[in-house]
Amino acid sequence: MTAVDRRAFLGTTVGTALGCGAHVLAALAGATTGTRQLFAAEPRGIPVRREPWGRLERVADGVWMLISTPLAADHSIAMRTFSNGGLVAGRDGVLAVEGFASEEGAAWLAEEARRLTGRWPSHVVLTHCHGDHSAGLGGYGAGGARVEILGTAVTRDLLRQRRPEAVLPTTIVPALGPTELDLGSRRVRIDPREGHTPSDLTIEVIDPRVVWCGDLVWNGLFPNFVDATPSRQTAHVRRLLAEPATLWVPGHGSAARAAELRAFLTLLESIEDGARRAIARGVPAAEGARGWRPPGTLGEWVRFSDDYYEVAFRAWERELRP
Repeated sequence: MTAVDRRAFLGTTVGTALGCGAHVLAALAGATTGTRQLFAAEPRGIPVRREPWGRLERVADGVWMLISTPLAADHSIAMRTFSNGGLVAGRDGVLAVEGFASEEGAAWLAEEARRLTGRWPSHVVLTHCHGDHSAGLGGYGAGGARVEILGTAVTRDLLRQRRPEAVLPTTIVPALGPTELDLGSRRVRIDPREGHTPSDLTIEVIDPRVVWCGDLVWNGLFPNFVDATPSRQTAHVRRLLAEPATLWVPGHGSAARAAELRAFLTLLESIEDGARRAIARGVPAAEGARGWRPPGTLGEWVRFSDDYYEVAFRAWERELRP
C-alpha cells in the first residue's frame, strides 16, 4: 500500500492536467480560519467516522458518503482521500465510489466497508480520470483482494495516456445509456455523462435517491474547468436537478440539497454569461476574467488558485472559438 507523495502528486496533476484538487495544497497555508471552517462543514447524514481528512456519513441503511475535508488536515495527510466518495452495500456486494488521491485513502475506505458491513468492496466506480479521484485505485487491492473497477473507455484511455502506471478500469461502462448494478436488495444506476471531462459518470442509489456526481458538481468551491466542455457540464447539471433526489454528493464540498445544486447551476450560468460577453467584445479570457466575480447572492465559493476564473473563461473560449 503506497501513499502518494505530495511533490509527485503535484507533478502529475499540474503537469498533465490530471487533478482537480492539486491547488488545494497551495491553498492550505493561506486559507483563512473562516474558509477552513466553511468548507465541507455541514454534515447531511449521520457521521459514523471522523478523520482529519474526511468524515463518513450514513445516509440510509447500507449507504454512506465520504465527505473529504482537506482544508481541515495538515499537509502530510491532506491528500489521503481528497475527493468525495462513498459506499453502497447490498446482500451480494459492496460498491465503493471513487479511487481518491492516494492508495492509503482507498484502502482506508475499503477497511471502513469491512468494519461497517463485514465485507471488502466487490466493485469500485471511477467517475472520471483526474488524479484526485483515481490515483489511489490500487489501494482496493490491499491484501490481494479482487475488486472490479468500473469506468468508461474514454477514462481508461485518458489514464493510460497521462499516467501509464495508473491502475485502469477492469470493466467498461457503455457510453450510451445507464448501466444498472444489482448488489442484492440494492440497485445502483451508473450514468455516462460529460462536461467536467470528456467522459464522466454519476452513480445513483435507487431508493433513497442519492447521486454521486463526481466533479460535474461542486459545493462551496469554485470548479476547475481545465478539461471542461462547459456547455455540456451545465446541461448535465440541469438534468441532475430535474430529477429530485435526497442528496447530491459533489466531487468536493458538503453534500448538496436542491437549493445548493440550484446555486451551483446559477454559478455556471453566470460564468457563461461573463465569458460570452468577453468573447463578444473581443476581450481575451485573462482580461475578461479579471473583471468578473460570482454573484454575491451565492455566498463564498473557495477558489484554490488565483487563475481559476481565467481557466473557466478559457474553457468557454475553447468551445466558442474552436
